[in-house]
Amino acid sequence: MKKLAAAVSLACVTLGAHAQGSATLYGLLDEGFTFVTNEQGSHNYKLDNSILYPSLFGIKGSEELGGGTKAIFNLVSQFNLGTGASMPAGSLFGRNAYLGLTNDRYGTVTAGNQYDFMTDTLFYGGYDASYAYGGLYNLRQGPFAKLGVPENPTGAFEFDNVGGAHRVQNSVKYMTPNLAGFSAGAMYGFGGVAGSFQADRTVGFTASYTAGAISVGGAYVDAHYPELANGQEGIRNYGFGARYDGLGNRYNLLFTDTKNTLTGGEVWVIQAGIMRWLNDAWLIGTNYQYMKGNAQVAHNKASQVTAAVQYLLSKRTTVYLEGVFQQAGGDGQANAWINGLSPSSSNRQTALRIGLATRF
Repeated sequence: MKKLAAAVSLACVTLGAHAQGSATLYGLLDEGFTFVTNEQGSHNYKLDNSILYPSLFGIKGSEELGGGTKAIFNLVSQFNLGTGASMPAGSLFGRNAYLGLTNDRYGTVTAGNQYDFMTDTLFYGGYDASYAYGGLYNLRQGPFAKLGVPENPTGAFEFDNVGGAHRVQNSVKYMTPNLAGFSAGAMYGFGGVAGSFQADRTVGFTASYTAGAISVGGAYVDAHYPELANGQEGIRNYGFGARYDGLGNRYNLLFTDTKNTLTGGEVWVIQAGIMRWLNDAWLIGTNYQYMKGNAQVAHNKASQVTAAVQYLLSKRTTVYLEGVFQQAGGDGQANAWINGLSPSSSNRQTALRIGLATRF
């Protein structure tokens, strides 16, 4: 046993001498108090979490392989801070789990359980105000349950997937290097159904361009679900975003379109927002978004306004105040429904929240 331990120790020393690698443990935590004017017909006062940020922890790392190439990995677990339960239930690294190679000249390829381009490009690209200050409540919901997104708690929870609620399992993703501000990518999720490349598969494409203070980007994702026509139909998303950092502000513009390819139900969204750092500690932001469905979702529509103030207690910890108002309409009964809450019993819903978030 002593000889075996010595051999293992020697192997580790040898590995460290010939390869440079690193691993980082990181995470986000968010908790706060929310008041809702109408949730299932009554006022509600509640302690809830994962609103500004999802509560999660992860391990990411890289290793130099030579010639400018690195091996990379990322394992991310999301959990309910209030109960400690993993999300999705029973998963260990359900948020992200992938392995890949990256090279500044040839680009990056990753494989595993990972975000699609609606999230990679439109959310992390800063085209959606939810990324900077709006959080979960600012992502799309509304009176669109008839959209019928499978494997979704409401049928329309964050229906355009910009916030990354749905990940693509068993997928391969390629991103080009940054070429004078331009980058593009493609993705394929294997359905795993024998004899069919269409059943349960996902395809996606993206492109973006940044020049100085201006950035634009777009994404297209078509994900088939086993619940829709035995995996032959699914949810098709596409979107475009623009961002301008100037005059001391950040201006964002976002458009998305979501369609159930089996039923024909479709909802499009447009969002415009502005945010500003008052100084190194204070951030303010507000945005307006309009959501509109077609006949298959009863021509339902919703207007939503989000406003937030954040104060940085330190480089990692933020206290914030957020207000969200939604008004719905359409053919027949259209109840307001802010994302992450239960629906209102009327066409209006307001949420006020004070929260604390930190990262490590």
